[in-house]
Amino acid sequence: MLRPLAVLFGFISITPVFALTPVNTSNQVIISVRDQKLMLVQDGGKVATYPVSTSMFGVGDYWGRMTTPLGYLAVEKKIGGNAPTGAVFHKRRFTGEVLQPNAPGRDPVITRIIWLRGLEAQNAHAFQRGIYIHGTPQEKSIGRPASYGCIRMKSTDVAALYDRVPVGALVQITPEHLPKVAKAPRSQPASTFVTASAKPQNQDQPISASASNDALSVEQMRKGGALAAQRAKAKLELNKRL
Repeated sequence: MLRPLAVLFGFISITPVFALTPVNTSNQVIISVRDQKLMLVQDGGKVATYPVSTSMFGVGDYWGRMTTPLGYLAVEKKIGGNAPTGAVFHKRRFTGEVLQPNAPGRDPVITRIIWLRGLEAQNAHAFQRGIYIHGTPQEKSIGRPASYGCIRMKSTDVAALYDRVPVGALVQITPEHLPKVAKAPRSQPASTFVTASAKPQNQDQPISASASNDALSVEQMRKGGALAAQRAKAKLELNKRL
């Protein structure tokens, strides 16, 4: 279930590095581990739903366990916007190789990379662990847990998502079912899915704080993190007294 923005402030863990990309709450991606589906929500309306694959090793943010982190994250970087469908990436660089869907014996990152940064203590290592939403040639496995921690999608789906989701978009990974969200109006132009420049964002083009009226300012996020810390401290002291 989607948490209200005011509640979200109480759960965000802030460090100076998170100030690099303000969070844009008008663009949201919700990923259900139970359903193995991803929902794109724009201005409160459902735009699209895609099948995905989360980790075959379960959930969590543990070093070396290849699990999928839960909670609130944000799109920090986008890589591969001009690459062909099926483009193979190694260490986030296009190798020049292009694979077809279900190419045998290969399981690289392909087509697009949407790199996520954790916003909470429970997913604080996501960026350093290299947790992406990305394409996979193993499309037959989509729809069941099959990744090594990332969120895998079909190449055509991740390319479509990449064009619609700006840097800074809020991402929620939940163990529960996808929430029920009304569809966005059909008349809504596709250009509203990206930032005000109407150009796909990449890793060198972070969204500006003024790109959306709903973008969280650094000061707001810091206040939210401070409030969360105070609540946690108060709860700990109460438990000690009891």
